[in-house]
Amino acid sequence: MAVETIGDAFSLGWRVTVRCSYGRAEGPRSQSSRECNYRKELDMETLVWTRGRAFPLSRLESRLRCPRCGSRLVVVLYQPPRHAAAR
Repeated sequence: MAVETIGDAFSLGWRVTVRCSYGRAEGPRSQSSRECNYRKELDMETLVWTRGRAFPLSRLESRLRCPRCGSRLVVVLYQPPRHAAAR
């Protein structure tokens, strides 16, 4: 079963963490005035309430903004429950 929506992930007990990527450019010429390292686990139930059960997981990253620096350069990490990996 493919997990494609927030509702699916919530029902299966997935966790979601978001990490700010501002100032993390790679390469010898990347010079950032500052780097934001903010990271936070999001509440799946709140995401279901605000986005709806049918909201695609693939679109969540484009809808988020770092509360610390305001950057839209964020990375979303999905974690299925541990007991599901053992099956």
